[in-house]
Amino acid sequence: MPDNEDDVITKLVVLGSDSVLPIDAALKIYESETGIVIKETCFGTMVTGPRSAVNKVVKEVVALDKNHIFVKERGFPPGDDRRCRASRGGGARPGYYFMQEEAGMLPIIGKALDNYDKNVSLKEVKHKKKMDVDQLKDIIESTL
Repeated sequence: MPDNEDDVITKLVVLGSDSVLPIDAALKIYESETGIVIKETCFGTMVTGPRSAVNKVVKEVVALDKNHIFVKERGFPPGDDRRCRASRGGGARPGYYFMQEEAGMLPIIGKALDNYDKNVSLKEVKHKKKMDVDQLKDIIESTL
């Protein structure tokens, strides 16, 4: 099914480092002259509107710092009864804790993308050698 350029979508824009402040990203979105709705969240900004307008604005925001601004499409618009805490009786939204975990990993991912862009070679990971069974038996016997 082809995407309709005028269907309404919501994208979540999440900052993965301090290189761009949340207000910088929000101002870039507010400056756009498109018919979109913006909601600032603890993880970044939700942008809702026609697909073409949202994609245009999100592309401009990501250009501020391509390796540290991450975007994911959201299945529900802001205020949707299926996700709204007021409709559900309070508490964290479904997926909030997972999003919190994802956001915690973004600085590491951003740094890896920076290194990739700079052609930094990967470091070889040295794995610890497994303990020999006889050595383990000796340790157990010596403590008894």
